Amino acid sequence: MSLQIKSLGLDGVLEIIPPRFDDDRGFFSETWNAQQLSENGVKLDFVQDNHSRSVATGVLRGLHYQLPPYAQDKLVRVVKGSVFDVAVDIRRGSPTFAQWTALRISAAKWNQVLVPKGFAHGFLTLEPDTEVIYKVTNPYSAHHNRAIRFDDPDIGIIWPMNASTFQLSDNDRKAPPLKEAEIFDMHGEYGT
Repeated sequence: MSLQIKSLGLDGVLEIIPPRFDDDRGFFSETWNAQQLSENGVKLDFVQDNHSRSVATGVLRGLHYQLPPYAQDKLVRVVKGSVFDVAVDIRRGSPTFAQWTALRISAAKWNQVLVPKGFAHGFLTLEPDTEVIYKVTNPYSAHHNRAIRFDDPDIGIIWPMNASTFQLSDNDRKAPPLKEAEIFDMHGEYGT
């Protein structure tokens, strides 16, 4: 069994499925192997791991990103439960600007999603007591942290649940639409 990498249709957004070896004791898996991923064109230096737990189904976290110089690549996986994971291209001038892609990631599927810099990221929990772990290439910076509305009609994400039932933080509820947000251009600069 070997590492599987699949493109999700937007530049650099990938599904990564690490090998997992199960036996009567449980399982073993290398969830990140820098050498194997480098051989497949993914060369990242992660500096921080984050872990979130969402008690209920329908918790929405996102759409989040950080501005340069604290922009983050993220490698997201679920260790308990499942999520509908979304990446939105927010690189002004990109041929896929404002387009989104999504993937169900779960502890059962043992898949991960790589969300590169220049993309807003969010997820919706599909099961209670869902736990998500993600690696990032830059530390959290409150000064550079931003969010975009999850229901922005200019993006048009089709969520798998009724949005009126979502549980959101105040910051996510008040997030601006993409057209009012500080975002990237194709050269890594940002502005409104």
